[in-house]
Amino acid sequence: MIPALEIRDLTVGYAPGPPVLEDVSLTVPGDGFMALIGPNGGGKTTLVKVILGLLRPWSGSVIVLGLPPSKAAPRVGYVPQMVPGRSFPVTALDVALMGRLGSTGPFRRYTADDRAKAMESLSFLGIGELAGRPMDELSGGQRQRVLIARALGTDPGLLLLDEPVASVDQETQESFFNLLSELNGRLAIVLVTHDVGAVSSHVRSIACINRILVSHGSTLPAEAVAEAYGCPFELVAHGVPHRVVGHPAGHGTGRDD
Repeated sequence: MIPALEIRDLTVGYAPGPPVLEDVSLTVPGDGFMALIGPNGGGKTTLVKVILGLLRPWSGSVIVLGLPPSKAAPRVGYVPQMVPGRSFPVTALDVALMGRLGSTGPFRRYTADDRAKAMESLSFLGIGELAGRPMDELSGGQRQRVLIARALGTDPGLLLLDEPVASVDQETQESFFNLLSELNGRLAIVLVTHDVGAVSSHVRSIACINRILVSHGSTLPAEAVAEAYGCPFELVAHGVPHRVVGHPAGHGTGRDD
């Protein structure tokens, strides 16, 4: 099986500033499910941009599904962080259909096959009956599933999610992570999160990044992560969020670069 993601000695940033990521190497198998954690400003979002082909590395290599990021982009699904209060003057089916544009480009009409694929994704995610409902009328968890349906539009081999449960309650989070575990049976997943404890029983590996790769594997050494966050760190696994003791720089509500 071709790895979903192979990163070797990656250094990248935003000129003329210093590197945001330096000498980062990690691998996600074709059936992998990795949580990406780290303090705000540590480079998580920058890494996602590199994987999506939106930012070119300064040095090192990035291979996505066996291809350079720019060529692999049509087979990478992306689910951004939801912004509370944003207006959605479209239906759930309208949003799911947007994912089909990635296969042929934006200047065309949707076909019957497009609609069938979009409905198939919505139904698989348990919200087929909501296809005609306006997004504004859906709960946070339902809207997040619609965004996943959009990301599944081109039958991706890799799904990237950026803080997908930041705006939903704990009960909805557990249901959502169970859904991701089911999806992991058909594609690889990389999940950016601050709440690694909540996903610890679902993911297969965890990568902690703070400019460098602090830790990468199936376990999470507390000492290494404490160094990354700049304060004592305690992980309580199996559904209970991690606790950061102290006030690490950048570990707040803002986004990283």
